[in-house]
Amino acid sequence: MIFSYKGINAEGKKVSNKLEATSLEEAKSKLKAQGIIYKSIEEELPSVFSGINFTRRYRISPNELSQLSRELAMYIRSGISIVGALKIIQNQYMHKKKIYLFLKTVSTYLDEGKNFYAALDEQKIVILPEFYTQSIRVSESSGILDEVLLELSRFLKEQDRISKEIKSAFAYPSFMILISLFMVGFMLAFVVPQITGIFEGMGQELPAATRFVIALGDFFNNNFTTIGVLVVLLVGAHSFMMNYSSKYKFGVDSLVLRMPLFGQVALKSELGRFAYVGSLLVRSGVPFVQTINLSANILNNSVLKSVFVEASKKVVEGKRLSIALNESSYRLDQSFLQAIAVGEETSQIEPVLSNISGLYFEDNRDKIGIILSLLEPMLMLFVGGTIGFIVAAMLLPIFSMSIT
Repeated sequence: MIFSYKGINAEGKKVSNKLEATSLEEAKSKLKAQGIIYKSIEEELPSVFSGINFTRRYRISPNELSQLSRELAMYIRSGISIVGALKIIQNQYMHKKKIYLFLKTVSTYLDEGKNFYAALDEQKIVILPEFYTQSIRVSESSGILDEVLLELSRFLKEQDRISKEIKSAFAYPSFMILISLFMVGFMLAFVVPQITGIFEGMGQELPAATRFVIALGDFFNNNFTTIGVLVVLLVGAHSFMMNYSSKYKFGVDSLVLRMPLFGQVALKSELGRFAYVGSLLVRSGVPFVQTINLSANILNNSVLKSVFVEASKKVVEGKRLSIALNESSYRLDQSFLQAIAVGEETSQIEPVLSNISGLYFEDNRDKIGIILSLLEPMLMLFVGGTIGFIVAAMLLPIFSMSIT
C-alpha cells in the first residue's frame, strides 16, 4: 500500500512525501526510523479512473532503468555502499515521483536488513523485468554486482536505441501512408461527387473506370462515418485480443513470422534479444535452464517463446538445447542452431550467444535499410498511381466528348 504523509524531519524542515508499507503501523514505524515526526499519514486510495488500469505499478522505460543501473554501478565501483549510492541517486529524481518513491522504498528495505534482490523483489512501485532481478540476485551473491549492473545498463541502452531507430526509420513511411489514405479518401468522398454532377446531363454511357470511381466515391461519401467507426473498433479489438487472448496472439505472431522479409527481421530480432540476455545471464552465473526460461520471457513473439519454454523442459530431462530446439514444431534459423550446438560442445555458450546477438542485430539493421529503400518508392508509386487513376477516370468522359 502507498501512504502519503506530512511532517517534520530530523533537521526541522517540513516534508511531505509518500512511502510503501503493508499497513499503517508499518508506515509509522518506517517514518520513525527515518527520524520524521508526522503530522498526518493516510493511505493513498486509487481514483475512480485508476480502476480502469489493471495495475498501478509504474512501467519504467529501458532508458530510465539503464541510467539507474549505470549510476548505481559507478557509485559501487567507487567504494560507496549500495545504501549510500541509492540515497545519492534519490536526489537526482526528486522531480520524478514514481522513481523517487521506488528508490526510497528500496533504501528502506535495505535499512531493514534485506539484500538488494529482496528489496527489488518486494517493492510494488515499479515493474522490473524478471531477467533483471534474477541477474541482480545471482551477481549479488557472487560479488560481481557492479559488473552485471553495467552489462544490464548496456543491454537496456542498446534495446532502447534499436527501438528508437526502428520507430524513426518507419516514421516517414507511416506518415506517407496516412497522407496517401487521407488524400484518396478526400478525393473519393468530396471531390468525385462534385464532378459527378457534370456527367449526369451528358446522356452518354460512361467508361467502366469512371463508373467504378463514381461508385467508390458514393460508397465513401455515404459511409464515411461508418468506415471511420469500424476502423477504430477493429484497431481496438485487435489491441484487446493481443493482450487478453493467447490463441489470437499466437496466430498473429505465427503470421508475422511467415511474412516475406518482415518475418526474417522479426525472427532475427527475437533470437538476437534471446542470445544477448542469455549471454548476460550465463556470465552472471544463472543456471542454464533458468537462463533459457528467463531469456524466453523477454520475447514478444509467443510462437518463439513457446519453442524455448518447451526446449527448456527437454534440457531438464538431459537433452542439449540445440537438439531440443531442432525437434520443435517451428523450424528456427539453422545458423542459430549450429552456433548453439558448437557452444555446447566446446563449453563456450556465453561467447557464442554474445556473438550471435551482435551478428543478428547488425544483419537486421541492413535488412531494415533495404526494406525502407524499397518501401519509399513503392509508396510514392501507390500514391501517384491511385490519384492518377482517379484523375484519368474523371477526365475520360470529357475527352470522349471532345472527340465526338
